Amino acid sequence: MKVIGKQNPSFDLGSLGINATQNVYVNLTGGELVQHSLDKKMGELADSGALVIKTGEFTGRSPKDKFCVQDETTINEVNWGNFNIPISPEAFNKLYTKVANYLSGTELYVRDAYACADPNFRVNIKAITEYPWSNQFANNMFLRPTSEEINSFVHEWTILCAPGFRANPSVDGTRQHNFSIINFTKKVILIGGSGYTGEIKKGIFTVLNFELPVYKGVFPMHCSSNVGDKGDTAIFFGLSGTGKTTLSADPNRQLIGDDEHGWSDNGVFNFEGGCYAKCIDLSEAKEPDIYKAIKPGAILENIVFQPGTNIPNYEDSTITENTRVSYPIEHITNIRVPSTGGHPTNIFFLTCDANGVLPPISKLSPGQAMYHFISGYTAKVAGTEAGITEPTRTFSACFGAPFLPLHPARYASMLGSRMKEHKVNVWLINTGWTAGPYGEGHRISLSFTRAMINAALNGMLDDVAYEKHEVFGLMMPTSCAGVPAGILNPINTWADKEAYTQKANSLARAFNENFTNFADQANEEILNAAPRETSMA
Repeated sequence: MKVIGKQNPSFDLGSLGINATQNVYVNLTGGELVQHSLDKKMGELADSGALVIKTGEFTGRSPKDKFCVQDETTINEVNWGNFNIPISPEAFNKLYTKVANYLSGTELYVRDAYACADPNFRVNIKAITEYPWSNQFANNMFLRPTSEEINSFVHEWTILCAPGFRANPSVDGTRQHNFSIINFTKKVILIGGSGYTGEIKKGIFTVLNFELPVYKGVFPMHCSSNVGDKGDTAIFFGLSGTGKTTLSADPNRQLIGDDEHGWSDNGVFNFEGGCYAKCIDLSEAKEPDIYKAIKPGAILENIVFQPGTNIPNYEDSTITENTRVSYPIEHITNIRVPSTGGHPTNIFFLTCDANGVLPPISKLSPGQAMYHFISGYTAKVAGTEAGITEPTRTFSACFGAPFLPLHPARYASMLGSRMKEHKVNVWLINTGWTAGPYGEGHRISLSFTRAMINAALNGMLDDVAYEKHEVFGLMMPTSCAGVPAGILNPINTWADKEAYTQKANSLARAFNENFTNFADQANEEILNAAPRETSMA
Protein backbone atom coordinates (compact mmCIF):
# COMPACT_ATOMS: atom_id res chain seq x y z
CA MET A 1 0.00 0.00 0.00
CA LYS A 2 1.27 3.45 -0.95
CA VAL A 3 -0.24 6.79 0.08
CA ILE A 4 -0.01 9.40 -2.67
CA GLY A 5 -0.97 13.02 -2.05
CA LYS A 6 -1.22 15.45 0.82
CA GLN A 7 -3.07 14.84 4.07
CA ASN A 8 -2.86 15.57 7.78
CA PRO A 9 0.15 13.47 8.84
CA SER A 10 -1.69 12.25 11.94
CA PHE A 11 -4.59 10.71 9.99
CA ASP A 12 -4.70 6.94 9.55
CA LEU A 13 -7.31 4.98 7.57
CA GLY A 14 -6.96 2.22 10.12
CA SER A 15 -8.83 4.39 12.61
CA LEU A 16 -11.87 3.92 10.34
CA GLY A 17 -11.43 0.16 10.14
CA ILE A 18 -9.92 0.30 6.66
CA ASN A 19 -6.67 -1.64 6.26
CA ALA A 20 -5.76 -0.53 2.77
CA THR A 21 -3.83 -3.00 0.64
CA GLN A 22 -3.89 -0.95 -2.57
CA ASN A 23 -2.77 2.59 -3.39
CA VAL A 24 -4.48 5.42 -1.51
CA TYR A 25 -4.71 8.76 -3.34
CA VAL A 26 -5.26 11.72 -1.05
CA ASN A 27 -6.55 15.15 -2.05
CA LEU A 28 -5.65 14.82 -5.71
CA THR A 29 -6.44 17.80 -7.91
CA GLY A 30 -9.45 17.74 -10.18
CA GLY A 31 -7.18 17.26 -13.18
CA GLU A 32 -5.41 14.31 -11.56
CA LEU A 33 -8.73 12.66 -10.74
CA VAL A 34 -9.91 13.13 -14.32
CA GLN A 35 -6.81 11.35 -15.56
CA HIS A 36 -7.41 8.47 -13.13
CA SER A 37 -10.97 8.09 -14.46
CA LEU A 38 -9.67 8.08 -18.03
CA ASP A 39 -6.92 5.58 -17.21
CA LYS A 40 -9.45 3.27 -15.55
CA LYS A 41 -11.75 3.55 -18.62
CA MET A 42 -14.42 5.06 -16.36
CA GLY A 43 -15.02 8.15 -18.45
CA GLU A 44 -14.39 10.14 -21.60
CA LEU A 45 -13.67 13.77 -22.32
CA ALA A 46 -16.28 15.96 -23.97
CA ASP A 47 -15.21 18.57 -26.51
CA SER A 48 -15.33 21.15 -23.70
CA GLY A 49 -12.80 19.22 -21.62
CA ALA A 50 -15.41 18.11 -19.08
CA LEU A 51 -15.30 14.50 -17.88
CA VAL A 52 -18.26 12.40 -19.03
CA ILE A 53 -19.18 9.45 -16.82
CA LYS A 54 -22.02 6.95 -16.51
CA THR A 55 -23.37 6.36 -13.01
CA GLY A 56 -24.59 2.87 -13.88
CA GLU A 57 -27.80 1.28 -12.65
CA PHE A 58 -28.89 4.35 -10.71
CA THR A 59 -29.21 7.69 -12.49
CA GLY A 60 -31.14 9.36 -9.68
CA ARG A 61 -31.58 9.19 -5.94
CA SER A 62 -33.22 6.14 -4.39
CA PRO A 63 -35.16 7.57 -1.41
CA LYS A 64 -36.65 4.20 -0.46
CA ASP A 65 -33.12 2.96 0.22
CA LYS A 66 -32.06 5.84 2.48
CA PHE A 67 -31.82 4.88 6.15
CA CYS A 68 -31.11 6.59 9.46
CA VAL A 69 -29.66 4.75 12.43
CA GLN A 70 -32.22 4.77 15.21
CA ASP A 71 -30.48 5.25 18.55
CA GLU A 72 -30.46 7.59 21.55
CA THR A 73 -29.40 10.55 19.39
CA THR A 74 -32.22 10.21 16.89
CA ILE A 75 -35.13 8.23 18.32
CA ASN A 76 -36.97 11.24 19.79
CA GLU A 77 -35.76 13.84 17.26
CA VAL A 78 -36.16 12.26 13.83
CA ASN A 79 -39.54 12.27 12.09
CA TRP A 80 -39.59 8.56 11.25
CA GLY A 81 -41.45 7.52 8.12
CA ASN A 82 -41.09 7.12 4.37
CA PHE A 83 -38.09 9.45 4.11
CA ASN A 84 -36.44 8.58 7.40
CA ILE A 85 -36.38 4.82 7.50
CA PRO A 86 -34.92 3.38 10.70
CA ILE A 87 -32.11 0.85 10.81
CA SER A 88 -30.61 -0.57 14.00
CA PRO A 89 -27.12 0.28 15.25
CA GLU A 90 -26.28 -3.42 15.11
CA ALA A 91 -27.23 -3.70 11.43
CA PHE A 92 -25.27 -0.54 10.65
CA ASN A 93 -22.15 -1.79 12.45
CA LYS A 94 -22.16 -5.09 10.61
CA LEU A 95 -22.68 -3.43 7.25
CA TYR A 96 -20.02 -0.81 8.00
CA THR A 97 -17.50 -3.56 8.69
CA LYS A 98 -18.35 -5.25 5.40
CA VAL A 99 -17.94 -2.01 3.45
CA ALA A 100 -14.67 -1.17 5.23
CA ASN A 101 -13.32 -4.64 4.42
CA TYR A 102 -14.41 -4.24 0.81
CA LEU A 103 -12.69 -0.86 0.52
CA SER A 104 -9.56 -2.29 2.12
CA GLY A 105 -9.00 -4.30 -1.05
CA THR A 106 -9.50 -1.51 -3.58
CA GLU A 107 -7.61 1.58 -4.63
CA LEU A 108 -9.00 4.45 -2.62
CA TYR A 109 -9.48 8.16 -3.10
CA VAL A 110 -9.56 10.33 0.01
CA ARG A 111 -10.82 13.91 0.06
CA ASP A 112 -10.73 16.53 2.80
CA ALA A 113 -13.55 19.04 2.38
CA TYR A 114 -16.03 21.01 4.42
CA ALA A 115 -19.57 22.33 4.34
CA CYS A 116 -20.97 25.76 5.32
CA ALA A 117 -19.42 28.99 4.03
CA ASP A 118 -20.05 30.72 7.35
CA PRO A 119 -17.06 29.69 9.50
CA ASN A 120 -19.27 29.75 12.59
CA PHE A 121 -21.02 26.63 11.31
CA ARG A 122 -18.28 24.86 9.36
CA VAL A 123 -18.44 21.05 9.24
CA ASN A 124 -15.27 19.17 8.20
CA ILE A 125 -15.76 16.10 6.01
CA LYS A 126 -13.53 13.23 4.93
CA ALA A 127 -14.84 11.46 1.81
CA ILE A 128 -13.36 8.05 1.06
CA THR A 129 -14.44 6.76 -2.33
CA GLU A 130 -13.89 3.73 -4.49
CA TYR A 131 -14.09 5.67 -7.76
CA PRO A 132 -11.97 8.68 -8.75
CA TRP A 133 -14.95 10.49 -10.24
CA SER A 134 -16.91 10.15 -7.00
CA ASN A 135 -13.99 11.88 -5.29
CA GLN A 136 -13.91 14.55 -7.97
CA PHE A 137 -17.63 15.12 -7.40
CA ALA A 138 -16.96 15.66 -3.68
CA ASN A 139 -14.19 18.10 -4.62
CA ASN A 140 -16.56 19.97 -6.92
CA MET A 141 -19.53 20.10 -4.58
CA PHE A 142 -18.07 20.71 -1.13
CA LEU A 143 -15.96 23.64 0.01
CA ARG A 144 -12.25 23.18 -0.48
CA PRO A 145 -9.75 23.73 2.37
CA THR A 146 -6.48 25.47 1.65
CA SER A 147 -3.21 23.58 1.57
CA GLU A 148 -2.35 25.02 4.97
CA GLU A 149 -5.70 23.91 6.41
CA ILE A 150 -5.12 20.34 5.21
CA ASN A 151 -1.95 20.12 7.31
CA SER A 152 -4.05 20.28 10.48
CA PHE A 153 -7.35 19.03 9.07
CA VAL A 154 -9.50 17.08 11.53
CA HIS A 155 -12.69 15.67 10.09
CA GLU A 156 -15.99 15.56 11.93
CA TRP A 157 -18.03 13.53 9.42
CA THR A 158 -16.91 10.57 7.30
CA ILE A 159 -18.38 9.45 3.97
CA LEU A 160 -17.63 5.94 2.75
CA CYS A 161 -18.76 5.55 -0.87
CA ALA A 162 -18.49 2.07 -2.39
CA PRO A 163 -20.60 1.80 -5.57
CA GLY A 164 -19.19 -1.64 -6.31
CA PHE A 165 -20.31 -3.12 -2.98
CA ARG A 166 -23.68 -4.87 -3.05
CA ALA A 167 -25.58 -5.52 0.15
CA ASN A 168 -27.47 -8.74 0.84
CA PRO A 169 -30.91 -7.49 1.92
CA SER A 170 -31.87 -10.68 3.75
CA VAL A 171 -28.73 -10.41 5.90
CA ASP A 172 -27.90 -6.70 5.99
CA GLY A 173 -31.31 -5.19 6.74
CA THR A 174 -31.52 -3.15 3.54
CA ARG A 175 -34.39 -3.13 1.05
CA GLN A 176 -32.20 -4.10 -1.89
CA HIS A 177 -28.50 -4.16 -2.77
CA ASN A 178 -28.04 -0.36 -2.74
CA PHE A 179 -28.22 1.83 0.34
CA SER A 180 -27.40 5.19 1.87
CA ILE A 181 -27.26 5.20 5.66
CA ILE A 182 -26.64 8.09 8.07
CA ASN A 183 -25.38 7.46 11.58
CA PHE A 184 -25.70 10.70 13.54
CA THR A 185 -23.99 9.29 16.61
CA LYS A 186 -20.90 7.96 14.84
CA LYS A 187 -21.06 10.77 12.24
CA VAL A 188 -20.79 8.45 9.27
CA ILE A 189 -22.55 8.33 5.91
CA LEU A 190 -22.36 4.87 4.34
CA ILE A 191 -23.16 4.59 0.62
CA GLY A 192 -23.06 1.35 -1.34
CA GLY A 193 -24.41 -0.26 -4.48
CA SER A 194 -25.10 3.02 -6.30
CA GLY A 195 -22.79 5.22 -8.32
CA TYR A 196 -25.23 8.14 -8.43
CA THR A 197 -23.19 11.04 -7.09
CA GLY A 198 -26.19 12.94 -5.77
CA GLU A 199 -26.33 10.52 -2.83
CA ILE A 200 -23.06 12.06 -1.58
CA LYS A 201 -24.23 15.66 -1.53
CA LYS A 202 -27.73 14.91 -0.27
CA GLY A 203 -26.26 12.82 2.53
CA ILE A 204 -24.41 15.83 3.92
CA PHE A 205 -27.46 18.03 3.28
CA THR A 206 -29.52 15.67 5.45
CA VAL A 207 -26.85 15.86 8.15
CA LEU A 208 -26.99 19.66 8.17
CA ASN A 209 -30.80 19.61 8.18
CA PHE A 210 -30.55 17.78 11.51
CA GLU A 211 -27.57 19.29 13.23
CA LEU A 212 -27.98 22.99 12.39
CA PRO A 213 -31.53 23.44 13.74
CA VAL A 214 -31.10 21.06 16.69
CA TYR A 215 -27.72 22.31 17.91
CA LYS A 216 -27.13 25.72 16.28
CA GLY A 217 -30.53 27.38 15.82
CA VAL A 218 -29.93 27.75 12.05
CA PHE A 219 -32.75 27.30 9.54
CA PRO A 220 -31.54 24.93 6.75
CA MET A 221 -33.12 25.39 3.32
CA HIS A 222 -33.38 23.46 0.05
CA CYS A 223 -32.96 26.58 -2.02
CA SER A 224 -30.71 28.56 -4.31
CA SER A 225 -29.69 32.12 -3.52
CA ASN A 226 -28.25 35.21 -5.13
CA VAL A 227 -27.67 38.86 -4.29
CA GLY A 228 -28.18 42.07 -6.27
CA ASP A 229 -26.02 45.15 -6.66
CA LYS A 230 -27.83 46.83 -3.76
CA GLY A 231 -27.08 43.91 -1.44
CA ASP A 232 -30.60 42.50 -1.63
CA THR A 233 -30.59 38.73 -1.11
CA ALA A 234 -33.13 36.46 -2.81
CA ILE A 235 -33.73 32.78 -2.14
CA PHE A 236 -35.45 30.23 -4.39
CA PHE A 237 -37.07 27.17 -2.80
CA GLY A 238 -37.89 24.18 -4.96
CA LEU A 239 -37.32 20.52 -5.63
CA SER A 240 -35.03 19.26 -8.38
CA GLY A 241 -36.33 20.20 -11.81
CA THR A 242 -38.22 23.33 -10.75
CA GLY A 243 -35.49 25.76 -11.80
CA LYS A 244 -33.46 26.59 -8.68
CA THR A 245 -30.09 26.33 -10.40
CA THR A 246 -31.23 27.92 -13.66
CA LEU A 247 -33.04 30.89 -12.13
CA SER A 248 -30.39 31.72 -9.55
CA ALA A 249 -27.65 31.80 -12.22
CA ASP A 250 -28.44 35.38 -13.21
CA PRO A 251 -25.71 37.42 -14.96
CA ASN A 252 -27.03 40.55 -13.23
CA ARG A 253 -26.85 39.10 -9.70
CA GLN A 254 -24.06 37.41 -7.76
CA LEU A 255 -24.66 33.71 -7.11
CA ILE A 256 -24.41 32.64 -3.47
CA GLY A 257 -25.27 29.02 -4.22
CA ASP A 258 -27.61 26.82 -6.24
CA ASP A 259 -29.15 24.26 -3.89
CA GLU A 260 -28.47 24.26 -0.13
CA HIS A 261 -28.26 27.15 2.34
CA GLY A 262 -28.61 28.08 5.97
CA TRP A 263 -30.34 31.16 7.39
CA SER A 264 -28.75 32.25 10.66
CA ASP A 265 -29.05 35.40 12.75
CA ASN A 266 -26.39 36.87 10.45
CA GLY A 267 -28.14 36.10 7.14
CA VAL A 268 -27.84 33.45 4.44
CA PHE A 269 -24.84 31.20 3.75
CA ASN A 270 -24.13 28.45 1.22
CA PHE A 271 -23.57 24.90 2.41
CA GLU A 272 -21.65 23.92 -0.72
CA GLY A 273 -18.74 24.89 -2.94
CA GLY A 274 -20.23 23.86 -6.26
CA CYS A 275 -23.32 23.47 -8.41
CA TYR A 276 -25.20 20.40 -9.63
CA ALA A 277 -27.36 21.34 -12.60
CA LYS A 278 -29.73 19.39 -14.81
CA CYS A 279 -28.57 19.20 -18.43
CA ILE A 280 -31.65 18.01 -20.30
CA ASP A 281 -32.28 20.39 -23.22
CA LEU A 282 -29.43 22.63 -22.05
CA SER A 283 -28.41 25.34 -24.51
CA GLU A 284 -26.14 28.35 -24.40
CA ALA A 285 -29.01 30.60 -25.45
CA LYS A 286 -31.34 29.53 -22.61
CA GLU A 287 -28.83 28.96 -19.80
CA PRO A 288 -25.55 30.64 -20.72
CA ASP A 289 -23.96 30.55 -17.26
CA ILE A 290 -24.46 26.82 -16.81
CA TYR A 291 -23.46 26.07 -20.40
CA LYS A 292 -20.20 28.00 -20.04
CA ALA A 293 -19.45 26.31 -16.71
CA ILE A 294 -19.05 22.98 -18.52
CA LYS A 295 -15.29 23.00 -18.98
CA PRO A 296 -12.26 21.13 -17.55
CA GLY A 297 -13.05 20.19 -13.96
CA ALA A 298 -16.78 19.71 -14.58
CA ILE A 299 -18.36 16.24 -14.57
CA LEU A 300 -21.16 15.42 -17.01
CA GLU A 301 -23.32 12.51 -15.90
CA ASN A 302 -25.20 10.13 -18.17
CA ILE A 303 -25.24 12.36 -21.25
CA VAL A 304 -25.02 10.98 -24.79
CA PHE A 305 -22.68 12.25 -27.49
CA GLN A 306 -23.77 13.28 -30.94
CA PRO A 307 -22.99 10.32 -33.25
CA GLY A 308 -19.31 9.99 -34.10
CA THR A 309 -18.23 12.94 -31.93
CA ASN A 310 -17.44 13.89 -28.35
CA ILE A 311 -20.01 16.71 -28.49
CA PRO A 312 -22.81 16.23 -25.92
CA ASN A 313 -26.35 15.94 -27.21
CA TYR A 314 -28.22 17.58 -24.36
CA GLU A 315 -31.59 16.78 -25.92
CA ASP A 316 -30.93 13.03 -25.79
CA SER A 317 -32.55 11.31 -22.79
CA THR A 318 -31.65 7.77 -23.86
CA ILE A 319 -29.99 7.02 -20.52
CA THR A 320 -32.10 9.30 -18.32
CA GLU A 321 -33.98 12.58 -18.22
CA ASN A 322 -31.86 13.36 -15.17
CA THR A 323 -28.64 14.19 -17.00
CA ARG A 324 -26.46 16.32 -14.75
CA VAL A 325 -23.32 18.43 -14.53
CA SER A 326 -21.34 19.21 -11.39
CA TYR A 327 -18.75 21.97 -11.28
CA PRO A 328 -16.99 24.15 -8.71
CA ILE A 329 -18.92 27.36 -8.08
CA GLU A 330 -15.93 29.29 -9.46
CA HIS A 331 -16.96 28.09 -12.92
CA ILE A 332 -19.74 30.67 -12.69
CA THR A 333 -18.37 34.12 -13.49
CA ASN A 334 -20.55 36.24 -11.24
CA ILE A 335 -20.36 34.69 -7.79
CA ARG A 336 -20.46 36.03 -4.26
CA VAL A 337 -17.17 35.65 -2.36
CA PRO A 338 -17.51 34.38 0.29
CA SER A 339 -20.78 32.56 -0.41
CA THR A 340 -22.84 34.53 2.09
CA GLY A 341 -25.53 37.19 1.99
CA GLY A 342 -27.77 39.27 4.22
CA HIS A 343 -31.30 38.49 5.28
CA PRO A 344 -33.54 37.88 2.24
CA THR A 345 -35.68 40.62 0.75
CA ASN A 346 -37.57 38.24 -1.57
CA ILE A 347 -38.39 34.54 -1.31
CA PHE A 348 -39.57 32.56 -4.33
CA PHE A 349 -41.35 29.22 -4.03
CA LEU A 350 -40.77 27.36 -7.31
CA THR A 351 -43.29 24.76 -8.37
CA CYS A 352 -43.49 22.79 -11.58
CA ASP A 353 -47.27 22.47 -11.91
CA ALA A 354 -47.94 19.75 -14.47
CA ASN A 355 -51.69 20.50 -14.21
CA GLY A 356 -51.31 23.90 -15.87
CA VAL A 357 -53.44 25.39 -13.09
CA LEU A 358 -51.25 27.67 -10.98
CA PRO A 359 -50.39 31.19 -12.20
CA PRO A 360 -46.85 31.84 -13.44
CA ILE A 361 -46.38 34.35 -10.61
CA SER A 362 -48.44 35.31 -7.59
CA LYS A 363 -47.77 37.21 -4.39
CA LEU A 364 -48.47 35.38 -1.14
CA SER A 365 -49.81 36.66 2.14
CA PRO A 366 -47.99 35.43 5.27
CA GLY A 367 -50.64 32.76 5.79
CA GLN A 368 -50.42 31.61 2.18
CA ALA A 369 -46.63 31.57 2.37
CA MET A 370 -46.71 29.22 5.33
CA TYR A 371 -49.42 27.07 3.74
CA HIS A 372 -47.50 26.61 0.50
CA PHE A 373 -44.18 26.06 2.26
CA ILE A 374 -45.66 23.31 4.41
CA SER A 375 -47.42 21.83 1.35
CA GLY A 376 -44.35 21.94 -0.91
CA TYR A 377 -46.32 21.16 -4.06
CA THR A 378 -44.63 20.36 -7.36
CA ALA A 379 -44.33 17.65 -9.96
CA LYS A 380 -41.40 15.27 -9.73
CA VAL A 381 -39.69 15.78 -13.05
CA ALA A 382 -38.74 12.73 -15.08
CA GLY A 383 -35.52 11.03 -14.01
CA THR A 384 -34.91 12.93 -10.76
CA GLU A 385 -35.70 9.76 -8.83
CA ALA A 386 -35.54 6.13 -9.90
CA GLY A 387 -38.76 5.10 -11.66
CA ILE A 388 -40.04 8.60 -12.49
CA THR A 389 -40.57 8.79 -16.27
CA GLU A 390 -42.98 11.72 -16.57
CA PRO A 391 -44.10 14.57 -14.30
CA THR A 392 -45.84 13.15 -11.22
CA ARG A 393 -47.84 15.28 -8.77
CA THR A 394 -46.27 15.33 -5.34
CA PHE A 395 -46.28 17.25 -2.08
CA SER A 396 -42.87 17.50 -0.48
CA ALA A 397 -43.03 19.37 2.81
CA CYS A 398 -40.78 22.43 2.92
CA PHE A 399 -39.80 21.74 -0.70
CA GLY A 400 -37.38 19.06 0.48
CA ALA A 401 -39.07 16.32 2.52
CA PRO A 402 -36.65 13.55 1.42
CA PHE A 403 -33.78 15.41 3.10
CA LEU A 404 -35.50 16.56 6.31
CA PRO A 405 -34.86 14.39 9.38
CA LEU A 406 -37.03 16.56 11.66
CA HIS A 407 -40.79 17.11 11.54
CA PRO A 408 -41.73 19.62 8.80
CA ALA A 409 -43.46 21.83 11.37
CA ARG A 410 -40.09 22.60 12.98
CA TYR A 411 -38.68 23.94 9.72
CA ALA A 412 -41.90 25.80 8.91
CA SER A 413 -41.81 27.49 12.30
CA MET A 414 -38.25 28.68 11.66
CA LEU A 415 -39.21 30.09 8.27
CA GLY A 416 -42.31 31.78 9.64
CA SER A 417 -40.49 33.59 12.42
CA ARG A 418 -37.70 34.80 10.12
CA MET A 419 -40.09 35.79 7.35
CA LYS A 420 -42.11 38.01 9.69
CA GLU A 421 -39.10 39.43 11.53
CA HIS A 422 -37.43 40.57 8.29
CA LYS A 423 -40.67 41.48 6.41
CA VAL A 424 -39.81 39.37 3.36
CA ASN A 425 -41.86 39.41 0.15
CA VAL A 426 -42.91 35.85 -0.79
CA TRP A 427 -43.83 34.81 -4.34
CA LEU A 428 -45.13 31.57 -5.82
CA ILE A 429 -43.61 30.87 -9.25
CA ASN A 430 -44.97 28.17 -11.55
CA THR A 431 -42.21 26.96 -13.87
CA GLY A 432 -44.43 24.15 -15.17
CA TRP A 433 -47.26 24.04 -17.67
CA THR A 434 -49.61 26.61 -19.15
CA ALA A 435 -52.43 26.46 -21.74
CA GLY A 436 -53.32 22.98 -20.52
CA PRO A 437 -51.85 20.15 -18.45
CA TYR A 438 -48.82 18.00 -19.29
CA GLY A 439 -49.46 16.34 -22.66
CA GLU A 440 -51.74 19.15 -23.87
CA GLY A 441 -50.24 22.48 -22.88
CA HIS A 442 -46.61 23.54 -22.84
CA ARG A 443 -44.05 24.64 -20.26
CA ILE A 444 -43.94 28.32 -19.42
CA SER A 445 -41.20 30.12 -21.32
CA LEU A 446 -38.01 30.50 -19.29
CA SER A 447 -37.64 34.05 -20.61
CA PHE A 448 -41.08 34.95 -19.23
CA THR A 449 -40.24 33.40 -15.85
CA ARG A 450 -37.00 35.38 -15.69
CA ALA A 451 -38.86 38.58 -16.58
CA MET A 452 -41.41 38.01 -13.80
CA ILE A 453 -38.74 37.29 -11.21
CA ASN A 454 -36.73 40.34 -12.28
CA ALA A 455 -39.86 42.47 -11.98
CA ALA A 456 -40.43 41.21 -8.44
CA LEU A 457 -36.79 41.75 -7.48
CA ASN A 458 -36.75 45.28 -8.89
CA GLY A 459 -39.98 46.38 -7.20
CA MET A 460 -41.83 46.67 -10.52
CA LEU A 461 -44.78 44.64 -9.18
CA ASP A 462 -45.27 46.80 -6.11
CA ASP A 463 -47.74 49.22 -7.70
CA VAL A 464 -49.49 47.14 -10.40
CA ALA A 465 -53.07 45.91 -10.14
CA TYR A 466 -53.74 42.39 -8.89
CA GLU A 467 -56.63 39.98 -9.29
CA LYS A 468 -57.54 37.02 -7.10
CA HIS A 469 -57.39 33.41 -8.31
CA GLU A 470 -60.85 31.93 -8.10
CA VAL A 471 -59.79 28.66 -6.42
CA PHE A 472 -56.42 29.24 -4.75
CA GLY A 473 -57.00 32.83 -3.66
CA LEU A 474 -53.57 33.83 -4.96
CA MET A 475 -53.00 37.45 -5.92
CA MET A 476 -51.95 37.59 -9.57
CA PRO A 477 -50.50 40.74 -11.18
CA THR A 478 -52.50 41.88 -14.20
CA SER A 479 -49.41 43.25 -15.95
CA CYS A 480 -45.70 42.60 -15.90
CA ALA A 481 -43.00 44.12 -18.11
CA GLY A 482 -41.76 41.68 -20.74
CA VAL A 483 -44.61 39.21 -20.23
CA PRO A 484 -47.83 38.89 -22.27
CA ALA A 485 -50.69 39.92 -19.99
CA GLY A 486 -52.78 37.02 -21.29
CA ILE A 487 -50.71 34.38 -19.50
CA LEU A 488 -50.72 35.95 -16.03
CA ASN A 489 -54.13 34.49 -15.17
CA PRO A 490 -53.82 30.84 -16.24
CA ILE A 491 -57.50 30.37 -17.06
CA ASN A 492 -57.02 32.77 -19.97
CA THR A 493 -54.54 30.37 -21.57
CA TRP A 494 -57.00 27.46 -21.71
CA ALA A 495 -59.41 27.14 -24.63
CA ASP A 496 -61.84 25.19 -22.44
CA LYS A 497 -62.52 27.30 -19.35
CA GLU A 498 -64.70 24.63 -17.74
CA ALA A 499 -61.92 22.08 -18.12
CA TYR A 500 -59.57 24.52 -16.41
CA THR A 501 -61.89 24.96 -13.44
CA GLN A 502 -62.32 21.20 -13.14
CA LYS A 503 -58.55 20.74 -13.09
CA ALA A 504 -58.14 23.58 -10.57
CA ASN A 505 -60.77 22.03 -8.29
CA SER A 506 -59.04 18.67 -8.57
CA LEU A 507 -55.70 20.18 -7.54
CA ALA A 508 -57.39 22.05 -4.68
CA ARG A 509 -58.80 18.77 -3.36
CA ALA A 510 -55.30 17.25 -3.51
CA PHE A 511 -53.88 20.21 -1.57
CA ASN A 512 -56.55 19.96 1.10
CA GLU A 513 -56.19 16.20 1.45
CA ASN A 514 -52.43 16.51 1.82
CA PHE A 515 -52.73 19.28 4.40
CA THR A 516 -54.73 17.05 6.75
CA ASN A 517 -51.29 15.74 7.78
CA PHE A 518 -50.39 19.18 9.17
CA ALA A 519 -53.71 20.84 10.07
CA ASP A 520 -53.40 20.11 13.78
CA GLN A 521 -50.18 22.17 13.88
CA ALA A 522 -51.46 25.09 11.79
CA ASN A 523 -52.97 28.30 13.12
CA GLU A 524 -56.12 29.95 11.78
CA GLU A 525 -54.18 32.24 9.44
CA ILE A 526 -52.56 29.25 7.72
CA LEU A 527 -55.77 27.20 7.59
CA ASN A 528 -57.61 30.13 5.99
CA ALA A 529 -55.04 30.11 3.15
CA ALA A 530 -56.24 26.72 1.87
CA PRO A 531 -57.73 26.64 -1.65
CA ARG A 532 -61.50 26.38 -2.04
CA GLU A 533 -63.31 24.67 -4.86
CA THR A 534 -65.58 26.80 -6.99
CA SER A 535 -68.55 26.18 -9.27
CA MET A 536 -67.95 25.69 -12.98
CA ALA A 537 -67.41 28.76 -15.13
